[in-house]
Amino acid sequence: MVTNAPPSDCIPHPASLRHALEALARRQVTATGLVEEALRRAQASKQSLNAFAAIDRDRALQAAAESDRRYGAGSQRPLEGLPIAIKDLIDTKGIETLYGSAASRGNVPAADADIVKTLTESGAIVIGKTTTHEFAWGVTTASPNFGDTLNPLDRSRIPGGSSGGAAAAIADGAVMAGVGTDTGGSVRIPAALCGVVGFKPTLGTLSTRGVFPLAPTCDHVGLLGRQVDDVLVLAAAVGIEIPCSDARPSARLGIVRHIAPVPLSPEIARAFDDAVERLAQRFACVDLGGTGHFDPMFDAVFDTFAAIVLIEGGIEHFRRHDWDRIATHYNPETVDRLRRAQTMDLRAYAAAQQARRHFTARLHEVMSTLDYLVLPTCPCTAPPRDAATVDIGNWAGTVREALMTYTAPFNVAGYPAISIPLPSRNGGLPASLQIVARPGGDGALLRVAQQMESLLGTVSDRFHRT
Repeated sequence: MVTNAPPSDCIPHPASLRHALEALARRQVTATGLVEEALRRAQASKQSLNAFAAIDRDRALQAAAESDRRYGAGSQRPLEGLPIAIKDLIDTKGIETLYGSAASRGNVPAADADIVKTLTESGAIVIGKTTTHEFAWGVTTASPNFGDTLNPLDRSRIPGGSSGGAAAAIADGAVMAGVGTDTGGSVRIPAALCGVVGFKPTLGTLSTRGVFPLAPTCDHVGLLGRQVDDVLVLAAAVGIEIPCSDARPSARLGIVRHIAPVPLSPEIARAFDDAVERLAQRFACVDLGGTGHFDPMFDAVFDTFAAIVLIEGGIEHFRRHDWDRIATHYNPETVDRLRRAQTMDLRAYAAAQQARRHFTARLHEVMSTLDYLVLPTCPCTAPPRDAATVDIGNWAGTVREALMTYTAPFNVAGYPAISIPLPSRNGGLPASLQIVARPGGDGALLRVAQQMESLLGTVSDRFHRT
């Protein structure tokens, strides 16, 4: 029902996308008001966190005016008037798209990527581009050219990557949802480190056309939001079928407490064990740590993933540029990776793909008796900026290995996965739960994640206070 009062900014920052849609439909707030507030907050996040690579004020306000006209005419679309942000790896018509690299300065795409086109044709309004690691090839969203993106929960720490800008912007309250990419955890890792939700659907469910490729056989477009329902709203609009009902109580969860060789830090272990104890009250939980055949399944999967990304990433860049341009225009970190890619040969790629097929077959075998896998998203909280290594117990390794060991296997296999935050202890940095489904079970995965989110009490109230 339309209220007698004129639309206003009386709900300037709704609690969720669904809440915003309801307020817009009731004419309690205008799309212009929502977008203006999002632009203000985005500018603040750009200045304080370096979460945005570009903010498109004029175009966003023009789109908001069109949304207000549609609401007035009763012709609104499913996402009408909702401000969102798009990762800088994804093409946006008329907005400079750098792919996180100074080598791409001045690149203004002539067309939107498929995912952007689908969302904007559903009424969503792009307010800007969120920062990414150069060409999405990293987990810190740090840049010697554009500056590091900071974790809004602790600015001395990384937000994760490579969709770090999107997670930081959402956690900071600039937008309620955004679009990222996930090749080895690049949506789920920053979501975990910033305390928001990150969802990677089954490989190929969302088109990657118009997205700069990192490793095409592992690349996924992903969605981020404050809570699962925000992701669910976007997912429904891009064609993911959402079941009407929750997961059945008899759903079987396979519990994976750790993936060797990276152990869990004490705070993550406590949060995960507490979560599993709560989940066992509702679901049938099967501890997979002692099955004998399961733990070895993950052996060398990270190495398999790393080889695939190195070779496919090398192919993508070498077909675009010669070595002189790469050496003079790319960041040193990327140059070093491409130098190593030059040493790889077809035998290494063939071996990696064979290992991939073997792992995927074993995962399929294990999942045939389960509905979902449940495991930590990351084994530690957000590492400090400029940290080269992570130490957990007696294990020490690179930040990349620490953060990706628990996420990359499901890119290798192409399975859908989602990260939801766990309740923080004493205001500490967040831990997160990763839930993995069988291929094609994307909508059901979102429903069970929403169910777990409610059961665990993981929706942060900090967004309601901003």
